Amino acid sequence: MHNMSFLYALDLLGTAAFAASGALAGIRREMDIFGVLMLGLVTATGGGTLRDLLLGDTPPFIFNDETYLYLSVAVSLAVFILHRQLEFLRHPLTYFDAVGLGTFVVIGTGKALAFKLGFFGAVMMGVITATAGGMIRDLLSNRVPLVLQKEVYASACLAGGALLYLLHQYTSLPHPWALLASASAVIILRLLAVQYNWSLPRAEAITTHD
Repeated sequence: MHNMSFLYALDLLGTAAFAASGALAGIRREMDIFGVLMLGLVTATGGGTLRDLLLGDTPPFIFNDETYLYLSVAVSLAVFILHRQLEFLRHPLTYFDAVGLGTFVVIGTGKALAFKLGFFGAVMMGVITATAGGMIRDLLSNRVPLVLQKEVYASACLAGGALLYLLHQYTSLPHPWALLASASAVIILRLLAVQYNWSLPRAEAITTHD
């Protein structure tokens, strides 16, 4: 399996998954078709665009390969038309979001490795790629971004990015398998966190007595 074709397929999978999650969020907020399409588009492409700008890789990927734009719009439109048929999944947004999260973490971290970034930089590029689009989605749909809530979300991205870096640097595992293992780890960790209500510790609120 050729590294670049596998990476490209993974990238398109993440794009479709995040476009679907953005479109579903727009439908739940009772947006019109334009709002649903825009929310799907920014969710799918926002993180990668920010990553490319930070890496100095301009113009960003969506303008070098417009397949991402067309795919995002097509998936968002399909979700707008067929969203009632998606109810066979109990929480479709959660599943789509988890798949997008896992694939985008490894895409971002992998690209940072190609740019010779160190551990911290590579992992952070993975986190930004995976979470920035979802943050824009949540802000535009008037929700507190998932990444800022107590749930295991950004921490799952950190774990997946770190795993990919370690597999890349310190093992002889073929790159496609390292990508697949790291993406799967993020997806499984995220879905288990939702299923079992795992969360990170948070500070107790300070109460005052007047």
